[in-house]
Amino acid sequence: MDFTLSAKTSEYAAKLQAFMEEEVFPAETVYEHQREQLAAAGKPHGLPAVIEELKVKARAQGLWNLFLPHSKDPHHGLTVTEYATLAEITGWSPEIAPEAINCAAPDTGNMELLDMFATDEQKKRWLEPLLDGRIRSGFAMTEPDVASSDARNIRTSIIRDGDDYVINGTKWWTTGAMDERCEILIVMGKTNPDADAHHQQSMVLVPINTPGVKVVRNLTVLGYVDQHGHAEVTFTNVRVPVANLLGPEGEGFALAQARLGPGRVHHCMRAIGMAERALSMMITRTASREAFGKGLVQQGVIQQWIAQARIDIEQARLLVLKTAWMIDTVGAKGARKEIAAIKVAVPQMAERIIDHAIQSYGGAGVSQDSPLASMYAGIRVLRIVDGPDEVHIRDIARLEIKPYLS
Repeated sequence: MDFTLSAKTSEYAAKLQAFMEEEVFPAETVYEHQREQLAAAGKPHGLPAVIEELKVKARAQGLWNLFLPHSKDPHHGLTVTEYATLAEITGWSPEIAPEAINCAAPDTGNMELLDMFATDEQKKRWLEPLLDGRIRSGFAMTEPDVASSDARNIRTSIIRDGDDYVINGTKWWTTGAMDERCEILIVMGKTNPDADAHHQQSMVLVPINTPGVKVVRNLTVLGYVDQHGHAEVTFTNVRVPVANLLGPEGEGFALAQARLGPGRVHHCMRAIGMAERALSMMITRTASREAFGKGLVQQGVIQQWIAQARIDIEQARLLVLKTAWMIDTVGAKGARKEIAAIKVAVPQMAERIIDHAIQSYGGAGVSQDSPLASMYAGIRVLRIVDGPDEVHIRDIARLEIKPYLS
């Protein structure tokens, strides 16, 4: 394994870092102010104008759709390993930077699914405007009435009726569905309850304005209202053409796994960026404060936090880069154990570092005067998103034990 950046990746990293410093960081206060104005006007999920301004600037610099694997975008030619470094940089400003370069979840995963499995007609209708940043999308898999950590439990029904599928069920945590630009949902449900457990599910493309689709409410994360929203959505006798099937019927579970592999690398590298920013903020803050006769940064407990944070970040980054390298070389299936491992290790690491940064800030750390509280909410939910820690720990243990039982 060689994690030396290629010339192309180094060029992108330098351009992206400059974009962060010159455009993104100064835009953070503007973004928050515009969100407050929109919320006061009754539009909590309205898009702050500064985002579209940043998108125009990023695209002009070629900082656009960098997440796409090299085989699908010959212009960028980035592997998962190479993109990982760029994802970390965007993690320093997770609310703004990923969307500014059209690399924000859930659209990245949805675009990858469409790229891999959609028909030419589906790509033209949905993938092209997503790649162009003109619309947004949602991924509707999780349900409120079942333990969705086991995707085989989902109850939403997708029943064929002539040339249509009829969809009934309730989803929640459908990120992006509250955004006024969201036009398409990828819905996972059961097309054949009598098949084996891994072939009962299928994915169907459902335009959000289809009759019977109701966006019920937004779900907050520790009280925070996400701009794109995490929606509860009901489907009541929703009809879509059979041509809206994504991939083969009965392969929804396999599609979900294909979507989540590289996406977990993206999430984890952004989380490392968040941890790096929290560490930088902690050092800057404690270096400017004095208590009990000496600077806070000279206190033993603070130095312990700083040293341990550096150790933990470096360990986590190496594990994620190894995982990305394995996805590039042996595929997501071959990297299954490593993908599960980073999904457990990285959010826990970042949560601990952000928590220490909050502690070092005192009251300011839990207020709106620093980004730490929002970062904490985001990183805490990442221990549930894309499967809770416990499910991944179970998978790792099973894969470790398996050779001893065969």
